[in-house]
Amino acid sequence: MLSEVRVFAPATVANMICGFDILGFAVEEPGDEVIMRRTQQPGVTIREITGDDGRLPLDPGKNTVSACVQYLLQALNISSKVGVEIELHKHMPIGSGLGSSAASTVAGLFAINTMLGNPLTKEELLPFCVEGERLACGTGHADNVAPALYGGITLIRGNEPLDVISIPSPKELVAAVVFPQVDVPTRDARQLIKDKVLLKDAVTQWGNIAGLVAALFKEDYDLIARSMKDILIEPTRAILIPQFYEMKEIALKNSALSFGISGSGPSVVAITRDEKIARDIADKIQAHLKDNEIESFGYVSRVNVEGPRILD
Repeated sequence: MLSEVRVFAPATVANMICGFDILGFAVEEPGDEVIMRRTQQPGVTIREITGDDGRLPLDPGKNTVSACVQYLLQALNISSKVGVEIELHKHMPIGSGLGSSAASTVAGLFAINTMLGNPLTKEELLPFCVEGERLACGTGHADNVAPALYGGITLIRGNEPLDVISIPSPKELVAAVVFPQVDVPTRDARQLIKDKVLLKDAVTQWGNIAGLVAALFKEDYDLIARSMKDILIEPTRAILIPQFYEMKEIALKNSALSFGISGSGPSVVAITRDEKIARDIADKIQAHLKDNEIESFGYVSRVNVEGPRILD
């Protein structure tokens, strides 16, 4: 067993606008970092958390990273033999809609698996990651943890049993992500979603999802633009995000293929096929938000096909 390992896991854009709870992709930045060290005493402890403004619990039974590491050790029947301490360094905002809890959980589980000599495949690690999401937000969904763990774009075909499919990432795809510093808790955003939808709206959404998946395989950017539209979730969740439609207008007027909400928000994402266009859109949206007295973070990234990685 290794004595120490340092792991980075990426942020993610869940839903990919039209694929609520079933689509997501990893980005190159931001992300979270976990440093894990072996200890003489069995058990899992958290030594330090930075970048969270004191919001995350140090109790190893309540923190998603340490709790999931404990689950894994118990599943392998070695919890009484292995001891580790964890440092969690948050390099991304909490409650941003960028899979903050997922990045931390994936980094922790990837780290312990690496320390143990990789007894589990990524497919075998995924259910432990999903349990982290259940602990963090009450719902065990995989649209953030799957792309964070696998890298690239993933499709959650089913949850019981969990069935995840990796989808090709078009080489020119670039995301401009902007996080307005407003509070939109995931639980609140989910509660706004309607339990029932009109059949004609469901059919439209199914067509968009199918069109997007086909477009990703074909690298058809025009089809991506036509398909990446959400008529079910966006109209409700947009209410919680100040200046949403103004930001959308800026993005589409400046050559974005599509624009929508990242995860449950408040982060928004413009999908482009050029890094310069993506940067220009991010800058213009951030300037607009600043004019309206809203501070923000901006990130421009291609799809991260690697997922978590070991750091020197």
